[in-house]
Amino acid sequence: MFRQAIATSSRAVRTGMRTQTPKSVFQNQFQSSPAFRIRAAQPAVARWYSDAKETTEATKEGEKPADDAESALKKQLETKEKEAADWKDKCLRTIADFRNLQDRTQREVKQARDFALQKFSKDLIDSIDNLDRALSMVPQEKLKVEEKSGDLKDLANLYEGLKMTDDILMSTLKKHGIERFDPEGEKFNPNEHDATFMAPQPDKEDNTVFHVQQKGFKLNGRVMRAAKVGVVKNA
Repeated sequence: MFRQAIATSSRAVRTGMRTQTPKSVFQNQFQSSPAFRIRAAQPAVARWYSDAKETTEATKEGEKPADDAESALKKQLETKEKEAADWKDKCLRTIADFRNLQDRTQREVKQARDFALQKFSKDLIDSIDNLDRALSMVPQEKLKVEEKSGDLKDLANLYEGLKMTDDILMSTLKKHGIERFDPEGEKFNPNEHDATFMAPQPDKEDNTVFHVQQKGFKLNGRVMRAAKVGVVKNA
């Protein structure tokens, strides 16, 4: 019986090995094949690509609002810079216009003052000429007499009074830019002199003023009235 039991067990073991060995060998061979390895690796690869795609899409979705905000800020900055440039240009133009207005106003005020003074001076020149003629009519030799009689003394006092009046008047006019000039002995200048006649003078050069009929006047350096003169012409 013991032998029979051992034989039965041996047959059962061999039978089990026959039935299990082909399946295990086939399974081991299939698992060790390259196709099985590729197929087994496919889910991991697919999952890796899927995660990367989702990450890229999420990154793009996150960057898009940031790009939009940056573009909006750039547009706002450009708009503000343009507005600032426009306001700066307007301010500069306003300042330039104001300065031009100031200069024009000053010129107009000066011209009005000069015109008013010139008109007044022209009306006053005739009186100054009469005063100058009165002084020139007094003989200088009578004024040089040391011992003057009653009439000569009165004449000298009158002359001194007229001379003082003339000096004070011309000093006052000079403060306002009005000056009288006497061109006797100078070269003839057509811009300042008005030649009324010409005569030979052997002891003088040609085109020299040797006689002044009427003195000239200037207002702020500009000739207001030319002097009437006689000019030398020897040839």
